[in-house]
Amino acid sequence: MNALSDLQATLDPSRKSWVESANDSTNDFSIQNLPFGIFSDKTNGARRVGVAIGDEIVDLSVLKSADLLKLPIAAADPLIAAKDRAFEQDTLNDFISLGRDAWRSVRIQLSNLLTRDTATLRDDAALRSKALVRQSDAQLHLPVQIPGYTDFYSSKEHATNVGSMFRDPKNALLPNWSEMPIGYNGRASSVVVSGTPVRRPNGQLKLPDQERPVFGACRKLDIELETGFVIGGGNALGEPIACADAEAHIFGMVLLNDWSARDIQQWEYVPLGPFNAKTFATTISPWIVTLEALEPFRVEQPAQEPQPLAYLRHEGKHAFDISLEVTLRPQKAKQATTISRTNFKHMYWTMAQQLAHHTVSGCNTRVGDLMGSGTISGPTADSCGSLLESTWNGKNPLELKEGGTRGFIEDGDELTLAGWCQGDGYRVGFGTCVGEILPAQR
Repeated sequence: MNALSDLQATLDPSRKSWVESANDSTNDFSIQNLPFGIFSDKTNGARRVGVAIGDEIVDLSVLKSADLLKLPIAAADPLIAAKDRAFEQDTLNDFISLGRDAWRSVRIQLSNLLTRDTATLRDDAALRSKALVRQSDAQLHLPVQIPGYTDFYSSKEHATNVGSMFRDPKNALLPNWSEMPIGYNGRASSVVVSGTPVRRPNGQLKLPDQERPVFGACRKLDIELETGFVIGGGNALGEPIACADAEAHIFGMVLLNDWSARDIQQWEYVPLGPFNAKTFATTISPWIVTLEALEPFRVEQPAQEPQPLAYLRHEGKHAFDISLEVTLRPQKAKQATTISRTNFKHMYWTMAQQLAHHTVSGCNTRVGDLMGSGTISGPTADSCGSLLESTWNGKNPLELKEGGTRGFIEDGDELTLAGWCQGDGYRVGFGTCVGEILPAQR
């Protein structure tokens, strides 16, 4: 067999694992998935690289030490010793920097080791006890060191809703929106991993009945349901990435919550766009799902009119059928309320187009750079990716399961994003992206 056929075999829907929990069709972490992350546990506090499989985490540093995983590193590489320890690092950056062939090679090796009929690890109880850690016993960490973070604005439904709310509904989209992926450079330093509490931000608020702004806690705290992609291969300054080549530069995807202070944003965004309204926190899920795992779920992207300029054109299917949902649970509530269900396939601008446009000026990207999709809203009222839209700026509050309503997020609320692709008898999921809101600093 060759490398491509070996890679294709990892996507076989009939493939099962000896890790039985991975064979549950509702478990996010099937053997067809194999997402990468960083974890530690009670018996070993060191952060290292792991892969989720069912309810377990495979410690890749243990498999490497046991000579069950090979890293394809060129013998002439002057940094060979450091790269050979890529699985012992506290971020994925060293592993990602090995390149696409290495990612795929490790995926193939892992899939073969974990498949039901392979006895090597399955029947070695001593090694298996070292190599597998239950997810419930592990702590998950930010998976990559993020040199830079950019957030886009690529859902036509979301942009139309917001434009209709604050401008003339007949001219909801500004003229440039249909010509290029709009984005802004966010704050990498405040990207946090799922489970990290988020403090309500303070800032300037311009109240409608007052001439000057006041300073205080955000009153319209919101989520933005997004995905993000992680750069796996950067580009040199002055050398753009072609749209047709862009996906080869993407390591994988995460769930992303672009927390937004709408009242702070409304006052500050003219003339240069979001600033403090977006810098206080961005939450991402801990597992990075590779593009290889998402391959069976490619679908056609929405039709684009007018036809994009030549540098933004690509052939084939570049959207992915990823189901997404958001739940909100107040602090004392036992039940969460689902407040949104939508799908990544609705996104107007693709990840490849976003990356091509980001670099067309000659902007360089680096391994670990994070690119947010922008709020993902669908065509129906229950598929809005933000409370700003679903409550129409707080005017139509949502009813919660255990009573009460929400126009925007209140202190103590826990917001959970989830996402998955449903295959034939298996699931490729992202896990969850969770954040609880703490009161503003006094």
